[in-house]
Amino acid sequence: MLTFLGFAMIATFLVLIMLKKMSPIAALVLIPALFCVFAGKGAHLGDYVIDGVGKLAPTAAMLMFAIVYFGVMIDVGLFDPIVRGILRFCKADPMRVVVGTAVLAAIVSLDGDGSTTFMITVSAMYPLYKRLGLSLVVMTGVAATANGVMNTLPWGGPTARAATALKLDAADIFVPMIPALAVGLLCVFVLAYVLGLRERRRVGSLVMPAEAEAEAETEAEEESLVTVGSGGSADRTDTGAQADTKAPGSGSSGSAPDPAPASGAAPGAGPASDAVPEGDGFQGLDPDRPTLRPRLYWFNAALTVALLAAMIMELLPIPVLFLLGAALALTVNFPHMPDQKARIAAHADNVLNVAGMVFAAAVFTGVLSGTGMVKHMADWLVGAVPEGMGPHMALVTGLLSLPLTYFMSNDGFYFGVLPVLAEAGAAHGVSSLEIARASLVGQALHMSSPLVPAVYVLVGMARVEFGDHTRFTVKWAALTSLVVLAAGMLFGII
Repeated sequence: MLTFLGFAMIATFLVLIMLKKMSPIAALVLIPALFCVFAGKGAHLGDYVIDGVGKLAPTAAMLMFAIVYFGVMIDVGLFDPIVRGILRFCKADPMRVVVGTAVLAAIVSLDGDGSTTFMITVSAMYPLYKRLGLSLVVMTGVAATANGVMNTLPWGGPTARAATALKLDAADIFVPMIPALAVGLLCVFVLAYVLGLRERRRVGSLVMPAEAEAEAETEAEEESLVTVGSGGSADRTDTGAQADTKAPGSGSSGSAPDPAPASGAAPGAGPASDAVPEGDGFQGLDPDRPTLRPRLYWFNAALTVALLAAMIMELLPIPVLFLLGAALALTVNFPHMPDQKARIAAHADNVLNVAGMVFAAAVFTGVLSGTGMVKHMADWLVGAVPEGMGPHMALVTGLLSLPLTYFMSNDGFYFGVLPVLAEAGAAHGVSSLEIARASLVGQALHMSSPLVPAVYVLVGMARVEFGDHTRFTVKWAALTSLVVLAAGMLFGII
């Protein structure tokens, strides 16, 4: 009974948000509450929710202060050189923009934190997508999938959980997996290239004239643009109008739809003067915004590097690190109280949206765990494995990691399900190391799970509906995970 209710609850949630019949926050709260009553455990709903909130409170605190910290870093200009570098690489070509998104997300993912990756990636790429009229779900899908592959780093979480659950060394799990993960990352880049070509065919290719290209090489901030469409070329100076009149999703039938804007502040946007200008200039962030602090650039860079290093070395809990970092960044860059209040207010929308989503997700996870639905679902799936598949438990584990890490938290999968799979594998002579490595392949899909708090940072800052992101991303992320699994088997790793 609990197995059926668990699957029914998850299916109901996904269908309602993908059809946009309910907002994610409402669905995360009301659907599990209803199914908790169906399971006959309505009297314990309060305990389940409080337990879920207690487990996710540190994550919510981390995201709140991380948004403030990186929002301040965006305001003061720390990432402006990255935006200019991407602009020079992309040269206003949709294909290059999408590939640049994948490369940037993969590089920033080295810090091991998904929310950080998404904040930096969206802040850098959002203006380019809006100006070129590209589909924002392409940006969120590529960024989430690239981050999912990189999330297998030992300090990213899943590898450490697998090592802890099976009492193995994290290096023994991760290092042999590097070739397979490299193939998975290459798959993401190829996917980005293909999606970029699709976007190029849909919106046309934008190229700069020679004099503007020369200015771009010297890091000039404003250039004229010439639009080259499928039917010829024509001068166009109002690129903002192109983004409005050529809605992503029109054109070729295979292109992704442009979701309706969701609530939340634009990436890095403070007051109106901080927003991306609507004139002829083509730039990521306003180079004349009043919040810039060029004289403090190296201080802010050193502070960010120190913060990420401390996070990787686990000197303090991550929420504490971001709390201290946000307080220090605000105090040094904006020593006057009114300025500090203005910066906090500028990012309050993102903070409230993300924190609210995390606490709503606590209801979902609390009911799943408290009622025992997760355990019954996992036991049913493991029991459904045919006896003849015993010698191939590594393959079974890899395949099961896709739905299981999508429908439950990493903690639930690695500490609740993985030991059972390892025991089943050991009975057929399959080593726990192979099981542990196979368990990592589903992470590309996991990063778009509704139970991952960081994904709400991604869709919130990109102003993308979660349902649109899910519909577009799941198939590509699942394909990437299967490529990693196939590469692992081909190389004899799994």
